[in-house]
Amino acid sequence: MATTKSNPAGSTLVYSTEAGGRMCPGCGAPVAQCRCKELKARLPATDGIVRVSHETKGRKGKGVTVVKGVALDAAGLTALGKQLKTACGSGGTVKDGVIEIQGDHRELVIAALVKQGHTVKRAGG
Repeated sequence: MATTKSNPAGSTLVYSTEAGGRMCPGCGAPVAQCRCKELKARLPATDGIVRVSHETKGRKGKGVTVVKGVALDAAGLTALGKQLKTACGSGGTVKDGVIEIQGDHRELVIAALVKQGHTVKRAGG
C-alpha cells in the first residue's frame, strides 16, 4: 500500500510498504538508499565566478572579507579558506559555503584566487 502527499506539481510517493517504508521526496528512492544529500554536498551549483566583497552587517561594525561562489566541496572550501587566511595573516571561518576573513583584504584575496586560476569579480562597493 502506498500513501501519497499532494503538491502543486502533482503527487509524490512518501511511503511504500513494498519498498520498505519512507521514500525520499527528491529522488523517489527509499530513504535508506537515497543519495540526494551526497549529490548536493559534492559541488554546489555556481556560475563559475567567485565574488569577493567586504561586509560589516551583523558584526558590530567589524569588517570581514567575504568570498562567495567557489565551486568546491566542503573539504576543499576549508582548505582554500585556510590558504587565504594564511596569505592575509588574519583569522576567519568557513560557513555555509562562504569564506569569511577578518578585516579588509579584498585585494590580497583577489590576487590569490586569480593566481589559482579562478575567475574573480569584486562585488559590492
